[in-house]
Order: sequence, then C-alpha cells, then structure tokens
Amino acid sequence: MELDLGAVRAFVAVAEDRYFGEAAIRLEVSQQAISKRVAKLEADLGVRLLSRTRGGAEPTEDGEKFLAHARALITLADQAVERLHGRRRPLRVDVLGTRLATMEVIRAFHAEHDDELELVTPGLGAVRRSVLPESVDAAFARAGSAPEPGIARTPAYLEPANLLVGRRHPLARRRRVAMAELDGMTAWMPYTARASEWAEFWRELCPEFGVLIDTDGPNFGLEHHIEVLGTSKDRLGFVGAKMHVPWHPDVVQIPLVDPTPVYPFSLLWRHENRHPTLPLLIEHVRSGYRPFDPERQWLPVSDREAMSADR
Repeated sequence: MELDLGAVRAFVAVAEDRYFGEAAIRLEVSQQAISKRVAKLEADLGVRLLSRTRGGAEPTEDGEKFLAHARALITLADQAVERLHGRRRPLRVDVLGTRLATMEVIRAFHAEHDDELELVTPGLGAVRRSVLPESVDAAFARAGSAPEPGIARTPAYLEPANLLVGRRHPLARRRRVAMAELDGMTAWMPYTARASEWAEFWRELCPEFGVLIDTDGPNFGLEHHIEVLGTSKDRLGFVGAKMHVPWHPDVVQIPLVDPTPVYPFSLLWRHENRHPTLPLLIEHVRSGYRPFDPERQWLPVSDREAMSADR
C-alpha cells in the first residue's frame, strides 16, 4: 500500500494539537478535510489511530506506535522539498504549550536573534522525559534520569509555582503562602488522572507537604478548571508563575514560599543535529538559566540529580 502524506500529516497534527479544529487551523484546511484524511488513513491501515473524547482526541495504542513513524515520514518529506528548493528551513522547537513559561524563553530568543522558528505545541499530555520526537530539532521537557543515546540536554528554566484559589477560600487574601500551611488541604487536579510529566511532578510534590489530590471529573481544560475553583471554598490549584492564565474575577494567584516549588524545564536536542540556529538557542538557554537554590526552592530529588548532572 502507499501512504497518503496529506493524511499522515493530518493525523500528526490532530495527535499533537488534540483537537481536529486546531489541526485544521495549523494545516490551513477545513475541519471536515482533516476528519476525512484521518478516516482514510485509518481505513488504509486497518486500525483505529485516534480516540475521540469530549476533551479532544488522543492516539490509541496503535496510534501511539504509528505516531513516531508518521512524524519521521513528514520530516523526511519536508527536508527533501527544502533541500530541492535550496532554502534553509526554520528551527522546529517543541515548546509544550503556548501558555507556558517555555514560550517566554523562546520569545526572548527570537527577540535577540530574529531567526526563523516553527513552534510545536502538543501540550502536557505525553510522557517525554528523555524522548525527543523525530519531527523537531529541540524540545522543552522535564528531564528524566538519563537521556536516550544521542540526545543532549541542558537545564532551561525553573518556574516558580503559584497557588490558585477562589476568593471565598480561607487563603484568598494572603500575599504569600508557606507550603506547610497547605497540609491537609485538597488540590483539585483532574489533569493528574493520566500519565504526563506535569501530573507526575505534582503527584511527587503534594504528598511531600501533606496536600491531598482530588482527580475527580474530566479535564475540560484550563478555563473550566479556573471556573470551578472560583466557586469553591476549599479546593485549591497550582499554576506556573509565568503561565498565561485566563483572568477570572473570583480567582486569585498567590506566590508559594518556604520553600517555593519550581517546575524544571530542560532543553533537549540531538548531538547529530547541524541546524545553524540550534547552537544559538542552546547558548541563549544556558546563559539565562538560574540554578536551583536548595535554601528557598523545592524540587523532587530525581530532578535535582538530573539537572545537576546536565549542568
């Protein structure tokens, strides 16, 4: 059989963006066209690649197996066209999400160098602690114990965590909150119900400080999460201090202290990658990194060891 690259590209876009509508915007086609292409690919392969849910679309077990190969196919096809036309392609960077602190890092880099970039935003649903997708030149992720062979990485940013509570919560009027004060309180985290580098971090942090985790309910996204917290007197949430959070009149953010939990982003790339912009990005990340301060900040032990080894 012959694979339709357009259908493969549509599948990858949906798998990364989680929504058919977002994939349609990325590929500049109609949502109906995306659906037809994915359906054709599934029919050609004889397997179901995506599972449609109210929270978006997720790769099935077969979809996960096919995704890495699909990305590689698209990358090879794009590189062949680019080389034929004799032009340099943009540096392709996985920034996890447009709301996250990684976007601030990449924006600052672009402001300094004005190099052409292509950003990938698959979100925090995938476990990629030491894995670098074939379709990108570099990626931001939480570092694991050891990278895969051929993968290099460097600590990129330690993002402080803020407390997120409704205005009727007992802590809502505080200017800062010590972590010890959260002992026995409940954090509502429906997004921790499935495996991800983000969920894993909070599952390690909360027991350390006696915070209970409530994963009840589907994850309908950040806006819904904030709306629910705005109506609650006892639930709390966590958010990155640099994260772009939708404003809500009944929700406040409060810095956490003594210690401040910090989420560790690292930059990953392949040793063999020779893209001329990549060394500039690596240097930018390294020059802006502020090391972990054990007197004021908190990290899981595994992250401390991983980031110390990578420096």
